[in-house]
Amino acid sequence: MSGQQNIAPQSQSPTILVVDDEPTITKLCKEILQQAGFSVLDADGSSEALKICTQHEGSIDLLLTDLILPPPGFQLASSSNQFPHVHGHELAIRALSIRKDLRIILMSGNIEKDMAGYGIRRGSLPFLPKPFEIQALVTLVRQVLNTSPPSIESLTVGHPETPTVGDGWVD
Repeated sequence: MSGQQNIAPQSQSPTILVVDDEPTITKLCKEILQQAGFSVLDADGSSEALKICTQHEGSIDLLLTDLILPPPGFQLASSSNQFPHVHGHELAIRALSIRKDLRIILMSGNIEKDMAGYGIRRGSLPFLPKPFEIQALVTLVRQVLNTSPPSIESLTVGHPETPTVGDGWVD
């Protein structure tokens, strides 16, 4: 045993799930966050993001999602679809019900209009305005990772469209 050292394993870097319907935004966020030392998963919409939240075996520490996530086509939701297409705020609620320790950041190009349009209270979730600077993204992610996860209740109280299983847009 001579020569062996007790080396503590390196702590795993936080994992961030990036969701945007615009591939260039997803790619940009992924590259910035990976260069900052984070592990990054990406999804091109809410349906794929919900699948990742359910099926990914490792931890997911933070969800960075666009507020506006248009579905590929409108159809009525059914209770048999576990992964519906929903907008970013509903995605946050659904993802948090799957992963209780998830922290969330919403991003949008028109914060006031988009928040009001979805009935979201200002301050209920951290917001990143688009376009954003690299350092603003990294700083906000680090700040949010150092906070407690939100509760589902804090996101749904007074929210006119509190989702239930079977609500939302589907493929």
